[in-house]
Amino acid sequence: MQYGFAQQRPYYTQYILNNYIINPAVAGIENYTDIKLSHRHQWVGLQDAPVTSYFTIHGAFSKDDYGRETATTMHAPGQNPRGEAYWRNYEAAPSHHGWGATIINDVTGPLNRFGAFATYAYHIGINPQTNLSLGVSGGFTQLGLNTAKLNFYQVGDPSALGNGNLYTVKPDLSAGLWLYGKDYFVGLALQQIIPQSLVFSQNALVKQDSIGRLVPHTFLQAGYRIQLSDDVSMLPSLMLRYIKPLPIGVDVNAKLQYQDLLWIGANYRVQDGFAGMLGINLNSTFNIGYSYDYTTSSLQSVSRGSHEVVVGILLNNRFGDWCPRNIW
Repeated sequence: MQYGFAQQRPYYTQYILNNYIINPAVAGIENYTDIKLSHRHQWVGLQDAPVTSYFTIHGAFSKDDYGRETATTMHAPGQNPRGEAYWRNYEAAPSHHGWGATIINDVTGPLNRFGAFATYAYHIGINPQTNLSLGVSGGFTQLGLNTAKLNFYQVGDPSALGNGNLYTVKPDLSAGLWLYGKDYFVGLALQQIIPQSLVFSQNALVKQDSIGRLVPHTFLQAGYRIQLSDDVSMLPSLMLRYIKPLPIGVDVNAKLQYQDLLWIGANYRVQDGFAGMLGINLNSTFNIGYSYDYTTSSLQSVSRGSHEVVVGILLNNRFGDWCPRNIW
């Protein structure tokens, strides 16, 4: 018998634009309601390759004393509201509660994963320029199997008996910590905390070694903002992924931002490939980002790369920020 091991959660290239999709502790980090919609087509050209879409929304429960209008929050032509003057006056957000919700749909060949989650986070001001937040996300994941797309080595394999679509629903829990200040962030997240068995048949003939497993995923992230000039900043960042029994995955990112208008970025996923990213903040309500992944693994011979689009909507943005204050 042959076994296969793989990451059970979707890949994202532009997670640096929406760290909430990785870590629930990010919920409520900004002074507005942050909505993100994303669509990712992975390994274009490969039949039944992963296609992932998600919707996230999060914000702070109370914003009465969170954030304040200053000269640097106004978007004046020719001036950078996120320049050096802004960061000299940076203050940690007061302690506050955050909320959020996530809907994800991920399709890979005969498998479909649909998840819906609600999030609570609490942000604590631990010194004048530093916050620590703790977040918990809970909900359910529905896993589907389209047996019409399966080709069995053994006809009538009891591991997935039946015709059409088979479904199983599992509870899902994630938790995270996020430490952040004016120049850096460090985050630790645990997804799919509850280990569970996965089988699409109740048939007694199903062997134990053919039953799948949902295993925890661990993510460690860190980034540091470097002000290169009054108009340009750079954000190098790193993410480590651990999913037993896989080796540790490593993502290295770099993002350059011009004022609060334009940004470009690059990603290197060790032993997998490279990605280029580009984005624009259209105004204080809408922003959009695009990324293209070029794989260097053996999939290169059948894949024309991966495309990902992220659209952001900022609601209740009372100070008119064009870009995030704490997630750059």
